[in-house]
Amino acid sequence: MFRIQTLNKISPLGLEKFDRANYTWGDDVSAPDAILVRSASMHDLELDPATVAIARAGAGVNNIPLDKCSQAGIVVFNTPGANANAVKELVILGLLMSARKIQPAMEWIMTLKGQGAEVPKLVEKGKGQFVGPEIMGKSLGVVGLGAIGAQVANAAVALGMKVYGYDPYISVDAAWGMDRAIIHAKSLGEIYEHCDYITLHLPCTSETKGMINASSIQMMKTGVRILNFARGELVESGDMLAALDEKQVKVYVTDFADDTLLGHKGVVALPHLGASTPESEDNCAKMAVQELREYLETGNITNSVNLPSLSLPMGKASRLCIIHKNISGMLSKMAAVLSDEGCNIENMINDSKKDYAYTIMNLAGKVDPSIADKLSEIPDVIRVRIL
Repeated sequence: MFRIQTLNKISPLGLEKFDRANYTWGDDVSAPDAILVRSASMHDLELDPATVAIARAGAGVNNIPLDKCSQAGIVVFNTPGANANAVKELVILGLLMSARKIQPAMEWIMTLKGQGAEVPKLVEKGKGQFVGPEIMGKSLGVVGLGAIGAQVANAAVALGMKVYGYDPYISVDAAWGMDRAIIHAKSLGEIYEHCDYITLHLPCTSETKGMINASSIQMMKTGVRILNFARGELVESGDMLAALDEKQVKVYVTDFADDTLLGHKGVVALPHLGASTPESEDNCAKMAVQELREYLETGNITNSVNLPSLSLPMGKASRLCIIHKNISGMLSKMAAVLSDEGCNIENMINDSKKDYAYTIMNLAGKVDPSIADKLSEIPDVIRVRIL
């Protein structure tokens, strides 16, 4: 029986994908084999030695201590693309709000409450202060062409915009799904130089943190409108406020408000609504459960952020799943231990991701559970599972 701890309210449409005969789940589960989480912070959570996997029902994993998990041999999954449509729709809304002054117009019209028959006249008199440009024919730069960015780019093309896309790490699948009208920008500088609107769709890393700052903003067109539905840390808030005051940036739309941004007339702030749709929560939960089931039952990995995606058809007897450091000589050391124990490897697959590697071996015949202990004695072997 696999034990699953839920740290947030998880969609029932996802949880029902667990086989009740083999799984139990809930927020009070102790010593869990795996954890399902949405937005709850896990950085101060003590991880149980029994836990082998964590699935985030969403794309970002900033709430999960990745280094700590990798060192403990815990596979961390996310659900890329499951909430892409929800975020795309909100980005398009943000794009329109950045142009048409929708928020201040709605706030203003509420001040007319109580004016009775005078409201229509007051509306006609006052609406001129909310004139804003159309987006058709304007240029949009999409930075990051993953599941969300690619959909945003395609939608903007359909709305008649001239779209530049920049992503040095674009996947083959994403490239196949891109509209042919999208212009391939070869650098961020090309985006900054040509685009009236810029939207961010990339993770926050040591390389991207604070990428929108005083220096990069100075490279942009005067009056640029910037949208951030990716991560708040991508933008230096102080530099953004200065650029808004200087009119270098016309509007900043963000789904990641902080105290310094709130109240500035050039900021359109939303309370992290990107994936807040019932459809998105259902899709993320279903994908997360499927990833956990596949790993717990077969050892195969899909959509891990700290270990490579790896899949091998199940054999007829035993399977070893080994997480280890990505250093030379590991496979030969593991094979030597198995040979000494009289174990025959029928087939094997191995791959790595940065400092960590993962190996799946199908063995002929049943193996003694002590094999896991013997393999674990090899330096730099982190976790061994026998299926």
